[in-house]
Amino acid sequence: MRSFVSVAAFVALAATQFSGSAAPAAAEPDAALAKAIAGSQRTPALAARDPARHPAEELAFFGVKPTMTVVEIWPEGGYWTEILGSYLHDKGVYYAAEASATGKMADRYQAKLDADKADYGNVKIVVFSKGHTDLVPPGTADMVVTFRNLHNWMDEGWAEDAFAAFYKALKPGGILGVEDHRGRTDQPQDPAAKSGYVRQDYAIALAEKAGFKLVGSSEINANSKDTKDYPEGVWTLPPTLQLGDKDRAKYLAIGEADNFVLKFQKPER
Repeated sequence: MRSFVSVAAFVALAATQFSGSAAPAAAEPDAALAKAIAGSQRTPALAARDPARHPAEELAFFGVKPTMTVVEIWPEGGYWTEILGSYLHDKGVYYAAEASATGKMADRYQAKLDADKADYGNVKIVVFSKGHTDLVPPGTADMVVTFRNLHNWMDEGWAEDAFAAFYKALKPGGILGVEDHRGRTDQPQDPAAKSGYVRQDYAIALAEKAGFKLVGSSEINANSKDTKDYPEGVWTLPPTLQLGDKDRAKYLAIGEADNFVLKFQKPER
């Protein structure tokens, strides 16, 4: 059975999602973070996406510090690993929670880490998948971050379990940062998110059901050109460009999807 927020709770959240929760003022990245983002360890093809992904602004918004224990969920190609793995190498702890410990993606990721021990030698790998959601010792993480993954857990029917795992992993007062493709508000949420789009209020409801408090939202990854009605869902847009050369210029002109960026906190008590 798929996991979803009750209709009543979802509708109520839609009307009050930002009540009493004004977005905090924009934060500036610290010097160490700026250095990691500008570092030579970064793959040029991944760094080229920075204008669409705004890593400095997003991580500063979440409040990351170089002494933190940070868990990134599903690093995949390693866009954020190249930044966080380097940034947290000396003073912090970086956990990369992969979907599987085996397979081509896991092998490629491990090869990436092995090729640059100076930046990634202290990365700790754990597995995070359906039925395997114990990330770190309970209450030991300062921050959990996940970028464009929520729709996958909705599709597989374990989104509630994922949020419960994040809550368990975090210290009291710890931060959960969530980014995903923002769905249209004039359409009901598909509980399986087959298009790859998730209504922002739906995501908030899932997090709050797990016990989190919304403390801010950011529009740094908003894209008003994204109409969210494509034949292959969000994967029609770059960087995937699922349709290949068909209407390629059109989709490149739209750019990467409209994405929400949400900051939650586990209550102190």
